[in-house]
Amino acid sequence: MTNAISISAQNLTKVYRRGTEEIFAVNNISLEIKTGEYVAFIGPSGSGKTTLINILGCLDNPTSGSLVIGGRTIFGQKKAVSERELTKVRRELFGYIFQKFYLIPTLNVLENVLLPCTFYCKDSGVEERAAELLRSLGMDKRMRHLPGQLSGGEMQRVAIARSLINRPQILLADEPTGNLDSARSHEISEVMQELNQRDGLTVILVTHNPSLAKTAHRIMELRDGMVA
Repeated sequence: MTNAISISAQNLTKVYRRGTEEIFAVNNISLEIKTGEYVAFIGPSGSGKTTLINILGCLDNPTSGSLVIGGRTIFGQKKAVSERELTKVRRELFGYIFQKFYLIPTLNVLENVLLPCTFYCKDSGVEERAAELLRSLGMDKRMRHLPGQLSGGEMQRVAIARSLINRPQILLADEPTGNLDSARSHEISEVMQELNQRDGLTVILVTHNPSLAKTAHRIMELRDGMVA
């Protein structure tokens, strides 16, 4: 881990309106995450964890506040990137892992990993990279299998490989073990640690799993949209 700041958020707020009622999903949160750090967000359902990680990962816009990634202002009052630039930021800086695996059932494992590169990858060796990622995750013998032929842990490994195909600098994981039993959860926990320690990836995790959270360098608890 270095001292460089990967993500800097100041006074991030996300408000949803229901009639005349205002719901503060994220309420005036400021934080910094260093390059190569592994941070876990915990808290009860409805505490704002997923909303916050979606904003940090540029999947959602804040109502107010600023977000700077790698020294570049993404959201803020004075400066903000265009939607086209935002798409490029998502594609080039982030890898995303979700609780639901979002694998295409009619595509095999290798094809699912390659899917993000369908429209923009110009690297002629991308298929070899996908195969190497699957080998590193212990899925080399499953490359031609369909998702329906895999266990939950195997499907999540495929989703992890897919998130890494674009060589991201920051990995966002929203409840990556939420649909897995304890044994498979432990496997994914080890994968996340290895990606952080071996490859130096900045990892931002949302989880209800205490064992998984404890593997992070830092744990931040959210309650009612605020850092507790």
